[in-house]
Amino acid sequence: MTVHGKKYREAVSVLEKDKTYTPQEAIDLAKQAAYAAFDETVEVHLKMGLNPRAADQQVRGVALLPSGLGKQVRVLVFAQGPAAKAAEEAGADYVGAEDYVAQIEGGWLDFDVAIATPDMMPKVAKLGKILGRRGLMPNPKSGTVVQPDDVSRAIGDARKGRAEYRLDRTAIIHMSIGKVSFEPDKLMDNLSAVIEAIVKAKPVGAKGQYIKSITLTTTMGPGLKLDLRSALALAD
Repeated sequence: MTVHGKKYREAVSVLEKDKTYTPQEAIDLAKQAAYAAFDETVEVHLKMGLNPRAADQQVRGVALLPSGLGKQVRVLVFAQGPAAKAAEEAGADYVGAEDYVAQIEGGWLDFDVAIATPDMMPKVAKLGKILGRRGLMPNPKSGTVVQPDDVSRAIGDARKGRAEYRLDRTAIIHMSIGKVSFEPDKLMDNLSAVIEAIVKAKPVGAKGQYIKSITLTTTMGPGLKLDLRSALALAD
């Protein structure tokens, strides 16, 4: 049995047992219940009615969060020629080709998002074991393998707050939607963007209830179960 500390028990005391909350109520209570000395991350966890082992029931994509994630995003772009110039003009932190492949092979990983043009993927592919386990491998499904004329847009999306989501082996999707220090309306905007993106990503093989439950929490705080009807209404 998990033993929680005094601060956690005090945080739980503001909640009503077995109650489900509207998204706005949950955000307000999550902020109220946060007790850590640092700016906790606000997280959303969606229990999906999917079979993670079925190829036609996979969910993976990107949600663009209008209020960002509360941190500076360092962008690396694998490109050359005009695409590299466009990346530099768009404000990418790092732009290159074989030189950055070599640096990463040597252990350098000081970036948060990697974007690549299709012609660079044969070179980037050798980094699969390094970048894949960290969720940094450029991938068309996550919008990080883009045509040269889309490089600037992809960098802009990453700067806004580009949050990847993926169904895990327990049929749950875990995502961050901001920080406790965010204003409630900004957290609401991000939560709406996440739910809308996942609803739109419903796979063709989904059977029965697609989203079974949604829980909002913070890094150290208790979970707040959302009223599913009002939460899904955010995607309308």
